[in-house]
Amino acid sequence: MKRFRSLFEKKQSKARALVALTQPGQPVWTPRNYAALAKAGYEKNVIAYRCVRLVAEAAASAPLKVVEAGEAMAAHPLLSLLQRPNPEQSGTVLLETLYGHLLTAGNAYLEAVLLDGEPKELYALRPDRMKAILGASGWAEAWEYSVDGRKTVFRADADGFSPILQLKLFHPTNDHYGFSPLEAASGAVDFHNAALAWNKALLDNAARPSGALVYKGPPGAESLTAEQFDRLKGELLGAYSGIANAGRPLVLDGGLDWRSMSLSPADMDFVEAKNGAAREIALAFGVPPQLLGIPGDNTYANYKEANLAFWKQTVLPLVKKTAAALSAWFAPQFPGAAVDCDAGGIEALAADRDADWARVAAAAFLSDDEKRRLLGLPASGPRETGAGDD
Repeated sequence: MKRFRSLFEKKQSKARALVALTQPGQPVWTPRNYAALAKAGYEKNVIAYRCVRLVAEAAASAPLKVVEAGEAMAAHPLLSLLQRPNPEQSGTVLLETLYGHLLTAGNAYLEAVLLDGEPKELYALRPDRMKAILGASGWAEAWEYSVDGRKTVFRADADGFSPILQLKLFHPTNDHYGFSPLEAASGAVDFHNAALAWNKALLDNAARPSGALVYKGPPGAESLTAEQFDRLKGELLGAYSGIANAGRPLVLDGGLDWRSMSLSPADMDFVEAKNGAAREIALAFGVPPQLLGIPGDNTYANYKEANLAFWKQTVLPLVKKTAAALSAWFAPQFPGAAVDCDAGGIEALAADRDADWARVAAAAFLSDDEKRRLLGLPASGPRETGAGDD
């Protein structure tokens, strides 16, 4: 009986079975309005737009390598797949799309197209069209992709390989989807957008605050009639409002007095508040404000340090996380191969790389092969004997 039971025993976390409380087999949608976040944050906010582009383009430009037995492979099927994932995109373009989805939605999905059991093409799928289908354990056992009412379900094959790889950022209250920087910065995005709308409205009104027309009529006629009020309002809107009428003199009838309203110093604080909101957006994405040209943060020395911190603290961790996920995903298809970030090929880290080389080269107690291994280089191999050697 014990032997019979052991055939069906499976390693499984006891806690994972208690995490998901939804009914098995039911789809779980992303619990927020992705389209609204993308429109307000990426499409209408220049700071969030630039942050997403900076991180996605930098991370996609970091070269990836395939390693087997500690050696970087010059040619490998997995490397070819990453460099040319499909007929329409290069590897850099695909990764830029993938990172863009991850930053705006907190989730990113890759689809692997198999031919004869081997992955031949990779595609990035839009996260707002994807939903998880939960199994008996309460965790995703399949994925459903919907476009214009048409649906496709992706399930693992007989060998357990899933055609879908999900990348997600940490979410403290959701087991199935990630939490995006754009959602964390949504309050600052709304504030920044509102400040921009205020500036636009101010410009439309000749770049000055509005004023008030005060009517002082004769005794017994202190107030305008409804007809006079409507006529005056129509003349103001038609002849004195908007950019085309900026600076046009106001002709006042008898009893009318114009009183301009100026902004107090406290009202002018919205300019610094707008810059503060921009810094909060940059903070959510891990982008130093110096790289965005926010007033008050720009000096040449600060820019160099900020760029180095950006690569070390934001870009490299993201690229290494993605490389580790790709390695685990493709492990059944390419045994012994692993994807890693080739930090030696990143120009922004050249100064740090030169310092590492100098420090290792100065270590006289290390052999040449030990120095090469410390620097991530292959061993030098046996020395070839030339014609002039003894």
